[in-house]
Amino acid sequence: MRLRNKPWADDFMHENNHVVVEEPFSKKENWNHEFTEDQPLHLEIGSGKGAFISGMGKQHPEINFIGIERVKSVIVGALRKVLDAQVSNVRLLNVDASDLRDLFGDNEVDQLYLNFSDPWPKSRHEKRRLTFHTFLEQYEAVLKPNGQIVMKTDNQHLFEYSLMSFSQYGCKIEEVNLDLHTLEDPYNVMTEYEEKFSNKGQPIYRCRVRFPSNPTD
Repeated sequence: MRLRNKPWADDFMHENNHVVVEEPFSKKENWNHEFTEDQPLHLEIGSGKGAFISGMGKQHPEINFIGIERVKSVIVGALRKVLDAQVSNVRLLNVDASDLRDLFGDNEVDQLYLNFSDPWPKSRHEKRRLTFHTFLEQYEAVLKPNGQIVMKTDNQHLFEYSLMSFSQYGCKIEEVNLDLHTLEDPYNVMTEYEEKFSNKGQPIYRCRVRFPSNPTD
């Protein structure tokens, strides 16, 4: 589906540059200075229209959140949600980050979220999946020693592929949930896709993993 161009998006983001960070690549290793409080830093890759990250920011004022969304016409929706939520602990980045190591220093991120990532179902596109081993190398570099990846998806093939990829990389898989909403987890914040698919009765898959070099105490 083609996304409609929003000619006002640049001005809207600039007017709210306290949320949408300008020149984010210059903030590497100093992200704590972008927030009013020096707190743990959580990162969402592909924030979409912002339901998850704005909801998490409201639920967890003790954590700082950064959401990356490369599509300009989409991130302005996330910006609106963050502004409506009146949270000061959320920042958005409108970048196409091919390598997270260009944005974050070693061990700068406490937790990372992969929510409803593009499954790239064709075999020739495997390298584009966000759980392909080259991406895992990036995550391992920017996460702190006890950092965790939390992944949610409605796509069974991507979920199975990701579990295999995590396992082959040597990650410790701490949770595998094949139908998240049967848990009735009161702390689960839904994305727009999650709400849409769960309302249709489609199972939502979730896993939590840590890297071999990032063991828990």
